[in-house]
Amino acid sequence: MYKKKPFFIVFEGVEGCGKSYQSKKLFNNLKKKKIKALITREPGGTKSAELIRNLILKDYFNNSNLEKFDKYTDTLLYLAARNEHVKTKIKPALKQKRVVICDRFIDSTIAYQVYGKKVNIKFIKNIHKYILNGLKPNLTFVLKVSSKSSRKRLSKRKGKNRYDNFSQSFYDKAQKSFIKIAKNKKNYFILDSSENNSHLEKKIFDITARYLKIK
Repeated sequence: MYKKKPFFIVFEGVEGCGKSYQSKKLFNNLKKKKIKALITREPGGTKSAELIRNLILKDYFNNSNLEKFDKYTDTLLYLAARNEHVKTKIKPALKQKRVVICDRFIDSTIAYQVYGKKVNIKFIKNIHKYILNGLKPNLTFVLKVSSKSSRKRLSKRKGKNRYDNFSQSFYDKAQKSFIKIAKNKKNYFILDSSENNSHLEKKIFDITARYLKIK
């Protein structure tokens, strides 16, 4: 029997893994069950956080390395966007006992900034202590994808952002990082999304339904 309660679901994975697609599918499936859900994304999710997102993306397409943000400036911008997002959107929605579905969250920061760019993890953890104030996802789906499938999906994208242009070796490294973060954690599910189909959609909904006690 479903009881209305705050519940935070996160989708993680590399570009082209189908996070956005599957998070929308889950959102629609919860709506069909008359469950109040909210779908959002990082970086972004609020007006102010989207402005920061645009600033980060714009910087990536700057051709001069001399003009690019330092990796710590870059990380601070992501964390600033998260602060806005958590304070003005995620926490208020959870207070209203809604189900929040987020496309990317803190594991993306660890995978890309810590494992990828070698930013000190203590630096991020200290800031997260104040920003998150104990907020953690109740359920995280890590979507694992083959390089062939992700490349095919990325080639079809009309509007590309900074992360759609990295090398395959970067994506491989990031995917290994996501899997490493998820390993042996009860509320993490690593699912193969190379075939981004209705079978995967059903699997995600069934896991969510079990946690939320939806019949």
